[in-house]
Amino acid sequence: MARDRLYDDPDLASFYDVENVWSSDQDYCRSLAEGCASVLDLGCGTGWLAAALAGERTVFGVDPAEAMLEIARARPGGDRVIWVRGDGRSVQLDRRFDLIVLTGHAFQVFLTPEDQLAALRTIAAHLAPDGRFIFDSRNPAREEWREWTPAESTRRIEHPRFGTVDAWNDVEHDPATGIVTYGTFYRILADGRVLSSRSRIAFPPRDELERLIGEAGLTVDTWLGDWTGVPWTPTSRDFIPLGRLG
Repeated sequence: MARDRLYDDPDLASFYDVENVWSSDQDYCRSLAEGCASVLDLGCGTGWLAAALAGERTVFGVDPAEAMLEIARARPGGDRVIWVRGDGRSVQLDRRFDLIVLTGHAFQVFLTPEDQLAALRTIAAHLAPDGRFIFDSRNPAREEWREWTPAESTRRIEHPRFGTVDAWNDVEHDPATGIVTYGTFYRILADGRVLSSRSRIAFPPRDELERLIGEAGLTVDTWLGDWTGVPWTPTSRDFIPLGRLG
């Protein structure tokens, strides 16, 4: 899995919190964490959720991108989390957790069934006997990537360090593999510089996810269609399995 400058470059990583606000996924995971003594945030990014969950329980935040972890460590509450730089396919923490979460569609960075199975086995290896896991992956039937064109994605944002910035995306979809490659671009108006990256994500179908989840030794209790908790339907935006060890 190639490194992604969107998360590995400190300047690009600094846009993550600007472009993403606290949302229903964090709220739902926060409710799941009630009564849990330990939580693993796998693919924690800049650490919003992990920091919010820490204090009353032991929380580990794992991410492969050091630039994202630097932001996580510095945020309020970051000193209460155990941050680990690691790959979700192979990290070994030698402990089990009451709740494991993987939000922000981070599961989709695992591009092949082999990578996806490895990540699911990581979840199984770290889940307590009565623990639960949850993650999200976009429904390919919705073809959400069609909205990631320059015409539909152009936006103007205010960055605390760079000031006014024009941002946009472009996108390519490979029908043979289902992998989507998208570019992210930030033009800093103050000096004209353009910061950019190219990212690749997979859109596994639900039947493939079900197969891999079972092969990893996990079972799904319910499939949600979004983070408000509604049941999944074929037209749902996301697949969100909530489950446990098989």
